[in-house]
Amino acid sequence: MKLAIAFSLFAVSMFAGEWKGTISDAKCGMAHADASEKSMKCVQGCVKGGQAAVFVTGDKVIKIANQDAVKEHLGHKVTVTGKLDGDTLTVDSVKMGS
Repeated sequence: MKLAIAFSLFAVSMFAGEWKGTISDAKCGMAHADASEKSMKCVQGCVKGGQAAVFVTGDKVIKIANQDAVKEHLGHKVTVTGKLDGDTLTVDSVKMGS
């Protein structure tokens, strides 16, 4: 029983972490990873128009479960902490810069 509990705790924490990248939108994805002023305006417009915010890190575009957590950082380079479950990130915190 103790082994099962220890394994369960490890499996849950295995996906927690910190990542550096850019908040973009689902339509444009990696195209706005540069966080330029032009990219920021496009991301903000796309999200306002109904696109979901996404997190771009390296060559991956990751869905964001809790959109409100990143609404102040659209188009910005950030460091996020949270939990990754497959291709979806639940954001715990966001810091500017990466």
